[in-house]
Amino acid sequence: ALAEEGDEAIGELADFVITVPRVDAIFSPVVNAVALQLLAYYTAKERGCPIDLPRNLAKSVTVE
Repeated sequence: ALAEEGDEAIGELADFVITVPRVDAIFSPVVNAVALQLLAYYTAKERGCPIDLPRNLAKSVTVE
């Protein structure tokens, strides 16, 4: 789960909690996106996925 600092109730509902700083609502999507991108990066790295060469990259870039 992704939760803001100080949100203790979420810990009872989830096995793992990623805590992000509490910010104004307008900046919340940016802060959450950074945390989730880092989660995706480290998950892919742990699984041994080619992070810099994703599948179908050339196809999606060249096809319009």
